Amino acid sequence: MTNNDIVQKLWNLCDVLRDDGINYSDYVTELVLLLFIKMVHENTEAGTLKKHPLPEGCRWTDLNGKSGINLLNDYKRILLSLSTGKDGDGTLVHDDPLISAIYADAQTRLREPRHLEQMIKTLDQIDWFSAQKDGLGDLYEGLLEKNANETKSGAGQYFTPRALINTMVRCLKPQPGERIQDPAAGTAGFLIAAHEYIKGQTDDLYDLTTEQKAFQTTKAYVGIELVPGTRRLALMNCLLHGMEGDAEGVVHLGNALGQTGAGLAKADVILANPPFGTSKGGDASITRDDLTYKTSNKHLNP
Repeated sequence: MTNNDIVQKLWNLCDVLRDDGINYSDYVTELVLLLFIKMVHENTEAGTLKKHPLPEGCRWTDLNGKSGINLLNDYKRILLSLSTGKDGDGTLVHDDPLISAIYADAQTRLREPRHLEQMIKTLDQIDWFSAQKDGLGDLYEGLLEKNANETKSGAGQYFTPRALINTMVRCLKPQPGERIQDPAAGTAGFLIAAHEYIKGQTDDLYDLTTEQKAFQTTKAYVGIELVPGTRRLALMNCLLHGMEGDAEGVVHLGNALGQTGAGLAKADVILANPPFGTSKGGDASITRDDLTYKTSNKHLNP
């Protein structure tokens, strides 16, 4: 099963969600909240995800096999627990800031338990590891492209083609120990490609010392993303690739043209494809005082 096949199979669930009153723009968000729980399960079973497990009571096995209103209520409880770290009576469920960041303000708009049950069954039928190479972000970008084609409204964001990302990484040849940043991270495609490139040059990091490995997974990569939903996907994608980042994760939420961008440490390598916004009304969000040229034109600021 190729990635295109998986994207089409996932997109077919749109009819299910539309029957529950969920529109195209909310569909992708609704899907990935459930999809990540499934993929954590698959990666944990395969032994490729050993850190930041989902807490007991909030795993795929806590949903699989259930039906009816109990299933929907359990799913709502799981999303709340993953977001806040506590269950309904205030008992601590987990204290993992990265999981809390991934599920920040997460909630489902599903109203019919049978629709959730159908989504779970569909995800269970997919052979995730037969062809999936680039992770959750690649599937998400495929879904956004599908969304743009189907709705004729555009995805609202531009995702850099994978071939271009890989070419830029090969040209820059990032090295272990370098700090690599993307101020317009999206779903973290550049940062993940850099990590995979370095892994390829170091025998999957086994050539590095323990200290060097820790640097690569927690300090080497930092990105900034303005859109909370896209940042959520970036955090998911990075975690599934073994990239933890700092307390905020690899990708921080904020504006690269504001104080979030100004506060970044100096980088050795910048890998980015900056978006170009309109030239009108763009100065309100630009608060940095270290930009070379003062302008409200977003075409010039990158």
